[in-house]
Amino acid sequence: MRILVVGAGATGGYFGARLAEAGRDVTFLVRPARAERLAANGLRVLSPVGDLHIASPQTVTADRLAGAGPFDLVLLSAKAYDLDTAVADVAPAVGAGTAVLPILNGLRHLDVLDRAYGAERVLGGSCGIVATLTRDGTIRQMTDLHSLTYGERDGSRSERLGRIEAQMEGVRFQPRSSDKILLEMWEKWVFLATLAGATTLMRSALGDIVAAPGGRVFIEALHDECQAVAGANGNAAREKVFAGARKMLTTEGSAMTASMLRDIEGGARIEADHIIGDLIERGRAKGVETPVLERVLTHLKAYEHRRAREAA
Repeated sequence: MRILVVGAGATGGYFGARLAEAGRDVTFLVRPARAERLAANGLRVLSPVGDLHIASPQTVTADRLAGAGPFDLVLLSAKAYDLDTAVADVAPAVGAGTAVLPILNGLRHLDVLDRAYGAERVLGGSCGIVATLTRDGTIRQMTDLHSLTYGERDGSRSERLGRIEAQMEGVRFQPRSSDKILLEMWEKWVFLATLAGATTLMRSALGDIVAAPGGRVFIEALHDECQAVAGANGNAAREKVFAGARKMLTTEGSAMTASMLRDIEGGARIEADHIIGDLIERGRAKGVETPVLERVLTHLKAYEHRRAREAA
């Protein structure tokens, strides 16, 4: 199976490197500057579960992708704000038998990919990893969390799913196929939107928010709103999952923050519309009121406007 990994950053680069480590046929679609650096230094991963260095990773740039022919599997891990560019770049690699496995947050990207490639080619997917790309291009995994979940969106057990599972055998991360992948994507979204919304609005880790007057009540209200939207759309987080998330979100002393907060603190772009805005829109379409989420979005959009103004 020929696998195209879109990007060689912290997420796609990590899972692609682990697949290559296991002997899979992996090519990274990268920008020219990243291709040059990988050719010179290789792809390096520093990880608590085992470091890795691929001396000569296979890479391709968008202008040369058409000559590479269609791939069997495209692992798409672009940021939401880069999605349109990634979709256009990847198009030459998508053939009649290509499966596209996106591991973005939220669900809005599924509509974009369906329109671009056809819904029959697009799987559901979700990942869990805490990693960053250092200035020298090294992928640094900061915890031992490294899960990749995938499945057919209708819950079926397809032949291509079996082929993908075979590619996942023996890899040094935690792959899992799911017959409830859309539900699991919603469950992650409910948790992530709460985590991102709380820590960005309060500019603090969860434990600091819980310690503040009204902090726990605020987190719980935000979590309940996200769950209400999911429920109205037929995918409320399962009771055990929701309870586990609530416990994690309200743990005293927790140092957990969302990557969106780290992006804001670094002056970077954020996925405000994809993670928060789209949740509000889906709630509005079902008559669900989301006043806390709307306040979060106001805050995030104000940051985006200030960032754009200062860059002008």
